Amino acid sequence: MRSRSVGVVGLAGLAAIVAGAYAAPGALLAVAVVTAACVGIGWPHFLGIPAKKTLAVLIGLPGIGSAVAASYLPPPGFLDWTPAFVAAGVMAVFVMQLIRGTGQAQRLESTLGSCAGVLLSCLGAGWIASARFNGVREMLLIAAISAAIALLAGLIRWPDRIVAPLGIAGAGLAGPLAGLVLSDIAVLPAALVGVVVAAVLVSFRRLVIIRGASLNLPAVLGMGLAPVSAVGSLAYFIDKLLII
Repeated sequence: MRSRSVGVVGLAGLAAIVAGAYAAPGALLAVAVVTAACVGIGWPHFLGIPAKKTLAVLIGLPGIGSAVAASYLPPPGFLDWTPAFVAAGVMAVFVMQLIRGTGQAQRLESTLGSCAGVLLSCLGAGWIASARFNGVREMLLIAAISAAIALLAGLIRWPDRIVAPLGIAGAGLAGPLAGLVLSDIAVLPAALVGVVVAAVLVSFRRLVIIRGASLNLPAVLGMGLAPVSAVGSLAYFIDKLLII
């Protein structure tokens, strides 16, 4: 598949997150669980590392656990268990690599890449925390709109030196505009969310370009949803630090 499909998957994931946040209780948790599972399955395929099935479990399960915890923990500690799930996933990856033994192919790349996948999978719980924070969803919506602008910019087949600034500037403007139209969130937090979210997403676009080779469906799903998962926690912490 073409790398452009990664951006389309990311947009679909954002749409599902927004729909889940405004749908029946539990819908956003279902979206987060599916997202974590897709990241777990697809991330090893994108990295091209061995033991893909085992790593899919070790990457996906901590993300699912983090999402479930964020859905049921009392406020304000929505993400209190997320570091524990990240640590458990990282330790499981190291144990698995020890079991594989020395001399195995791509052992270092597999370890480091899988640990990054665990982190990305667990950070998806931030979307749930953002939706539950103060009982309002404005920051979630602003983050999703900013991310959508950055992903749409990434679909343009221009060099990174043009697309990256365009995506960051567009998201940085879209955040405050969305804040003014859809909520009473101040310009500074909304703009900061837009810039930070876009910076993360355009960085992942660069990873896809560097990868070069054609991606299979699991790799597209994993790489499309991994950065979308990560920016949920960024939006939550910016909301918590700058608005409260």
